[in-house]
Amino acid sequence: MSRAQVFLPYEPVAAAISALLYPHAEVVLHDLGTGRIAGIWNPFLGRRVGDDSLLDFQPGEAEQGTLWGPYEKTGPRGERLKSVSAVLPDLEGRGGFALLCINLDVSRLDDAQKLLAAFVGARQAQPASLFRADWREYIQTELHGWLRACGASVTSLRRDERIALVRHLDGQGLFEARGAADHAAGLLGVARTSFYNYLRAARAEPHEAEPE
Repeated sequence: MSRAQVFLPYEPVAAAISALLYPHAEVVLHDLGTGRIAGIWNPFLGRRVGDDSLLDFQPGEAEQGTLWGPYEKTGPRGERLKSVSAVLPDLEGRGGFALLCINLDVSRLDDAQKLLAAFVGARQAQPASLFRADWREYIQTELHGWLRACGASVTSLRRDERIALVRHLDGQGLFEARGAADHAAGLLGVARTSFYNYLRAARAEPHEAEPE
């Protein structure tokens, strides 16, 4: 059996990976016995079947199933690649016969990340002069900041946690404006009467806290 025939069982696997990740991944089968490329799919790095693998790796240096990566490489146009390499066995199960490499071009994902960051990230702090009187903004900022710090969400809060949150907001003087308490009740998704129960409990001593 020729060496080309020995690689046949691996070719559908390599082709399937390439098809799934096309056009962003190059898949390469390296023949470690000859030191050359035995198969390549979506070759965007300028290599062809029969080219020197340029690998400092010899048969038997790693066992079947050895996996390297993900590790980073650089493409010919400076693109960032994320790669993995796996040692494959021969038909008799001996490792170190071949190496399967997948090179994934993630540079477009980097570009997308930069684009999203440009839209999402604020370039300047919020101008205080515009929002000095916006008590809604202050309540929303404090409420969601408290939730993030506690790793909680509005829907997951127990009664004692809602009281603690209301106590925090009240301590910032955020319920002095007319309508502020109603706005906070809406953010918590509770009725006005329930919110005022929380507020009374928050302002009371623990032994004086009223039940809901």
